[in-house]
Amino acid sequence: MRSTWRFAGTLVVLLLVAPSARARDGAGPLSPVALATAERLRDQAIGGSGAIDLVRSLTTEVGPRLAGSPGDAAAVAWGLRTMTALGLANVHSEPVKVPHWVRGEERAAIVQPYPQPVAVLALGGSVGTPAGGVEAEVVRVESLAALDRLDAAQVRGRIVFFDVKTRRARDVEGYAEAVPVRGGGASAAALKGAVAVVIRSIGTDHNRLPHTGGVRYADGVARIPAAALSIPDADLLAAEVATGKPVRLHLELGARELPEADSANVVGEVPGGAAAAEIVLLGCHLDSWDPGTGALDDAAGCAIVLETARQLRALPQPPRRTVRVVLFANEEHGLSGGRAYAAAHRDEAGRTVVAAEADLGAGRIWQVYGPRGDAAAPAMAAIARLLAPLGIEHAADRDDGEGADLIPLRDLGVPTVSLVHDASDYFDYHHTANDTADKVDPKSLGQCVAAYLGLTAAVADSGMMFRAPARR
Repeated sequence: MRSTWRFAGTLVVLLLVAPSARARDGAGPLSPVALATAERLRDQAIGGSGAIDLVRSLTTEVGPRLAGSPGDAAAVAWGLRTMTALGLANVHSEPVKVPHWVRGEERAAIVQPYPQPVAVLALGGSVGTPAGGVEAEVVRVESLAALDRLDAAQVRGRIVFFDVKTRRARDVEGYAEAVPVRGGGASAAALKGAVAVVIRSIGTDHNRLPHTGGVRYADGVARIPAAALSIPDADLLAAEVATGKPVRLHLELGARELPEADSANVVGEVPGGAAAAEIVLLGCHLDSWDPGTGALDDAAGCAIVLETARQLRALPQPPRRTVRVVLFANEEHGLSGGRAYAAAHRDEAGRTVVAAEADLGAGRIWQVYGPRGDAAAPAMAAIARLLAPLGIEHAADRDDGEGADLIPLRDLGVPTVSLVHDASDYFDYHHTANDTADKVDPKSLGQCVAAYLGLTAAVADSGMMFRAPARR
């Protein structure tokens, strides 16, 4: 396999340097020296890296990191000391105000026709139930559109059960199809007079472990309790509804919202050389939901970008451009860190060459895409060729990258590139108590680091340019 990489690397040299080589500090896509460095870093990371130790450190020393919690503060401290220990420069925190939601005690049970306890988690940001909980008849729907078709009389005073299955997929499309009921179901049901909402967990597993995630209440609409059932318990509830007998559910949520809390983005850099004012930004989010230890979501992402920066920092000569790593605060519950960073660094948007965020677990990266158009085409083609030996394909028909924390930067015109992980089993663990460090495969994580190193080294040590797509 290693000989295959060497052959592929030689081919990449020919493709990227011909017909004429550019100087190391020139404006061309890649010089021979920069290309050789990117290839070497890419291939070395396949053999192993320190990323898995970073995952274990964050999940062991800090654990759950819900915004506003003691774990959140501990995570900021972890980020500062870890960046310093890895040799990054300009390490500092930037203040961010975050919501402070507390889960509290929670339980649920089917009380008729066939009494059964069920496993439940409040959705993040949900209001709590009154003391003693709520109990009501259940009305089952298979989508937001199906709820919309019901008369208010069929919903009023009831608990709406959104029974929407998540399709397993290599990318995030199955999740994207199912997740709207989590964010918008509570307000849609409240408009028709429902007293609470439960959803089939947005996940692809068969464990009796619910998946949490954020609820978004619409302005001017009554806020009703919202929770997720484990997938087996959603099957159970659906089976009881299918009997045709009235089904009643009892739900108790101790959730409550406290005043906003102080948190921070954590920032560190690999300072650049000849073009140090130009920034290549790597991001992840430092917070996590509370049931597990946030290993896949997003300790793995933090480990990928931190290890990438560490290896670039260890080079005998710095890259032309500055590589900046940002561990964003509170992605899960409102993008507070992403918004705060964009506001504080608005004047740097024009010289942020490109940004990428690692936030889809630790599965092998299989696809790359970024801005389209004549200006970005040479850079994207060069990146695609560099990453091809890792089994990564270029999705040339996709436009601009992803990463929730980068949305505010994209709105400022910053181009983004996405390295897409294989998410085939990611949503088995996402937002559950099962999101723990043992789910992170070191070999797959090494491939992820290799991809980020290849991308970052190439862009940081070249004159590659991108253009953010025009926004309407």
